[in-house]
Amino acid sequence: MATKIRLQRHGRKNYAFYPIVIADSRAPRDGRFIERIGSYNPNTNPATITLNFERALYWVNVGAQPTDTVRTILSNEGVLLMKHLQGGVKKGAFDEAEAERRFEAWKTKKQAKVDAMKADMADKRQLAAKQRLEAEEAINKAKAEAVAKKKAELAAAKAEAEAAAAAPAAEATEAPAAE
Repeated sequence: MATKIRLQRHGRKNYAFYPIVIADSRAPRDGRFIERIGSYNPNTNPATITLNFERALYWVNVGAQPTDTVRTILSNEGVLLMKHLQGGVKKGAFDEAEAERRFEAWKTKKQAKVDAMKADMADKRQLAAKQRLEAEEAINKAKAEAVAKKKAELAAAKAEAEAAAAAPAAEATEAPAAE
């Protein structure tokens, strides 16, 4: 029986998530499977991947063929590297302790790179939010100045109107007194 490691499509339209399964190559994509070893959710940023590392490594070692996307996922999670290192141990190129040391070194380096990328993304989001806030404050300040200028013009016009209305009344009161 030829087995494949592949993705099953679940979820709704334009919002899919994918269980990672071991299935007979003749079975339909979303049909019968032998074992579920993880899931892949591309809707989050960065994409969320959960994987049973030991079972994935077992199935790769017994000859299950991953699809292209699953091969990338397994490579990013280190399953294919571990298979490669186990091959080196079998050939006698190095011992099991050296293989574990190399794998742990790769894993820490990869995790540091992912953490740096996440921190960079968070910094960019904070900077963008700060720039949006400053732009909004500048717009609000300009609007406040325009409103204050308009209120000052209205107050000056009202004062002129009151002064003009008061001037004829003052002349009228002064004129009879002068007679």
